[in-house]
Amino acid sequence: MTISRRTMIGTAAAGVAAASLPLGRARAAGKALKIAVISDFSGPYRDIGGPTSVACVQQALADFGAKDKGYEVTVLQGDHQESPAVGTALAQRFYDQGADLVIDVPNSAIGIAIEGVAHDKNRAYINTNSASSEITGKFCNAQTVHWTYDTYMLSHSTGGAMVKAGGKKWFFVTADYAFGHLLHEQTAAVVKQMGGTEMGNVNFPFPQTTDFSSFLIQAQSSGADVLGLASAGKDTVNLVKQAHQFGINRKMKIAGLLVFINDVHGMGLDIAQGLTLTESFYWNMNDRTRAFMARVKPRTPDNYPSMGQAGCYSGVLHFMKAVEAMNNMADVKNGAAIVAQMKKMPTDDDAYGKASIRADGRFMCDAYLFRVKTPAESKGPWDYYDLVATTPADKAFMPMAAEGCPLVKT
Repeated sequence: MTISRRTMIGTAAAGVAAASLPLGRARAAGKALKIAVISDFSGPYRDIGGPTSVACVQQALADFGAKDKGYEVTVLQGDHQESPAVGTALAQRFYDQGADLVIDVPNSAIGIAIEGVAHDKNRAYINTNSASSEITGKFCNAQTVHWTYDTYMLSHSTGGAMVKAGGKKWFFVTADYAFGHLLHEQTAAVVKQMGGTEMGNVNFPFPQTTDFSSFLIQAQSSGADVLGLASAGKDTVNLVKQAHQFGINRKMKIAGLLVFINDVHGMGLDIAQGLTLTESFYWNMNDRTRAFMARVKPRTPDNYPSMGQAGCYSGVLHFMKAVEAMNNMADVKNGAAIVAQMKKMPTDDDAYGKASIRADGRFMCDAYLFRVKTPAESKGPWDYYDLVATTPADKAFMPMAAEGCPLVKT
């Protein structure tokens, strides 16, 4: 169930929505858990979060065998509607209702706000869909794990690849909030370090902008040879489509600094072909990812999981393994304790393979640089990527010594 903004504002909780999706009756008393998916169910990030994130959480519980192992797991969902105030109210309400874990949360401003709530409530929080590297930097805490990707990874993988390919002069179009600013700043730093130049940047109001023509005209007249899009979701889809309408793609290379497979699907291969992008998961990477896709597809037949949505699967599966290893349901209510248990254990699942969680809460996965296929190269539905390069996990993310995380002694 998704509640409209008007309805949410009218509630006593100042914007709280929830839907209960029970996954079986407990076979043993006391083994009840609540997992809350806080996401965008109605706005520009719906396709990269929302219902598909919920489907991936449900798949993780099924693959773990929660019902057979005697767990009664209730999945709650809330629409943050791109508002930090609404997202914070949701997190507070869900934790107060007994949620053991909050997960997903596209939008870095909301993701960072909820990180503070998780700390104050001492409950577990896995962010799989906010990009800010500051989640494991100055804002890091003992209750939070950051899965899948961040701005440092994206700026160095996609941005660095574009500069190496000859794109030296950049103009940025940036979403005007925490994620966009940090992605722009970190990518511009990479461009400068590699001998390139920033020709300009323009911030667009988020989330209300749909017409990007004035911003694209500024980019076109800047003299830049690369258009850097520090945006995500439908904003990126609209930017790329409108850039093609203006013919900018024939004059400038387009660097989608955060592009998901769902965005490529929304653009269509005719427009998206040739784009260079970075994801940490692709359903058609190997036998294990294809096996995961085969299992989850009935739950989400029209929207294949992106890296953030697959991160909901990976994160919940590891959380459940940690719950089982602790063998004490009372300790699960201690967010710092359950996250510490998660950090002790290596991760292993069909979406992300074998990985680990660093002391600062950073999930350490490889970063894959992809090129979007042409229509002729694609062999079937959602067959969109060719692998260009792999950055190992220890090179993909910011070194802990440079992050400023208070959990880490430098």
